[in-house]
Amino acid sequence: MQNPSSPFDNHLLAALGQADWLRLQPYAERVVLTRNQTIYDSGETLSHAYFPTTLLASLMYVTVDGDCVESALVGNEGLLGVCLFMSGGPMCGCATVLTTGEAFRIPAGVIRSEFNRAGATMRLLLGYTQALLTQTAQRATCTRHHVITQQVAFCLLQQADRSGSDEVLMTQEQIAMRLGVRREGVTEGALLLQKLGLIRYTRGHVQVLDREGLEEQACECYGVLRDEYQRLLPVAACQACLLRAA
Repeated sequence: MQNPSSPFDNHLLAALGQADWLRLQPYAERVVLTRNQTIYDSGETLSHAYFPTTLLASLMYVTVDGDCVESALVGNEGLLGVCLFMSGGPMCGCATVLTTGEAFRIPAGVIRSEFNRAGATMRLLLGYTQALLTQTAQRATCTRHHVITQQVAFCLLQQADRSGSDEVLMTQEQIAMRLGVRREGVTEGALLLQKLGLIRYTRGHVQVLDREGLEEQACECYGVLRDEYQRLLPVAACQACLLRAA
């Protein structure tokens, strides 16, 4: 049986100063969320912020006709519930679990109180918010201007990064839903990447065989977002890596 995750498996929690973490620690509750579980829907007001440790979540926007597209992917680099400290209002999209895993949730009021201290925690959360906004804007650009093969490579790399593995559990239907494209296009893109020897695909399972080659096939969006997250959250990334290596 896999050991329960630590709060410090989340990069943001790992980057908190000791005094800041000690204020939050009594309220941090480990939860297990399952694949396809809805974390929140559009119009809901969140009661907790969620800090993923092993789960991945997709932030989606759904039209009145039922079409949907992913605006961002959130894993252990971030949190779900930015609106809690930015506005306190209802959610304007939904969040769904992509891969079963754990997160630590902290009550909304506690997060707002810590943010309003206007100290290091506020700066950390604002840095993450900017990175998340950049991801949303870049995803919109990607959908508009890049071919599906590039988008599929980008999607696989994003998920591999956040899961910390070259094994990606995701069906072509899920990829199509995340990208807002037809499944047939995803099939063609995945087959091309497989013919190039970059991935091995079986139903619901993708193994990245040549990461450098896959990065070359991805659009520039992948590199832009990677560099932006490293620029905005360097302390979070470094501390989380050190804790993992310990």
